[in-house]
Amino acid sequence: MKAMLEEALMPSQLEIHDESARHRHHAHARSAQQEARGPGQVGETHYRLHIVSRHFDGMKPVERHRLVHQLLAAEFESGLHALSLTLKGEISA
Repeated sequence: MKAMLEEALMPSQLEIHDESARHRHHAHARSAQQEARGPGQVGETHYRLHIVSRHFDGMKPVERHRLVHQLLAAEFESGLHALSLTLKGEISA
C-alpha cells in the first residue's frame, strides 16, 4: 500500500496506521474475504491514512477520496474493509 501511494501521489507526508486490531470483533474480520489475503495479512482490514500531496492541489475533497479509493481498489478486493482518510494538497496543508 505504502509503495503504491508513494509512487502515484509523491506525497510530502504519508502516515499509515493499521487500526485492524480495534475491529477484530467485527463479523467481516472472520470472513472468507479475510482468508483470501493469506496468512501473512490476516486481520489487516482497517487503516487510517494521512496524506499531503501536490497531486491533490485544486481537487475537491470528494475527488481526493475517490482517487485514493481507485488507487487501492485491488486492496479492497483482497480484504481491505475500511479507510479513514485525511487528504490535503500542498497549498492547503
